[in-house]
Amino acid sequence: MAKASKGFFGRLIGGLFLLVLIFGLIGPVMVTAIYRFVPPPVTWLMVQRVTEGRGFDRRWKPLDEISPRLVRAVIAAEDAKFCEHNGFDFDAIEKAYEANAKGKKLRGGSTISQQTAKNVFLWPGRSYVRKGLEAYFTVLIEVIWGKPRIMEVYLNSIEWGPGVYGAEAAAQKNFGVSAAKLTPAQAARLAAILPSPLKWKAAKPGPYVKRRSGKIGKAAGTINREGMAACVLG
Repeated sequence: MAKASKGFFGRLIGGLFLLVLIFGLIGPVMVTAIYRFVPPPVTWLMVQRVTEGRGFDRRWKPLDEISPRLVRAVIAAEDAKFCEHNGFDFDAIEKAYEANAKGKKLRGGSTISQQTAKNVFLWPGRSYVRKGLEAYFTVLIEVIWGKPRIMEVYLNSIEWGPGVYGAEAAAQKNFGVSAAKLTPAQAARLAAILPSPLKWKAAKPGPYVKRRSGKIGKAAGTINREGMAACVLG
């Protein structure tokens, strides 16, 4: 009887280990590898917004059909060290931690890679579990996808207004042009509203967004001159 009991629990533990291996390691790696070539489907956030009645507009475009001006603008606005780091900007994380510890306005230190991992694979919200998974998927996409693919997925997945996702839908919705035809000013405005796309407007910006987009436009010029987007644009 004791041997049978040990045998049962041994098989149970073995089965649980196999499930953890498949769903915790092999599964995420396989899905990430598939998304290296296939556009990721709808995200958790997109589904949530649809249930809120905000609609859905997403038009996938390959990176070479998205203006380099937008690439430089979002790097300037969101992650100036995108081409330097391996997924994590530890200086930005430390500054964010210090600011939050002092009770200042909550700020994050997430890179474009981290934001992409969160948007594509995970659910909205804040928790240690989700942050741990975000770090795991960030490592995976850095290794499996590389910088150009990360940027391509990022620009096609992020929220740019109520029910508006990706650069093409955002460009058409706000300016009536394709993402490939964005002007420097338009690209800067789209990058400027990323922190609060449900509140701020790119087409009719208020004073704050105008100031912010002006700074982003200047920073994007620096990104261009110093080759800080070379890992994406070549």
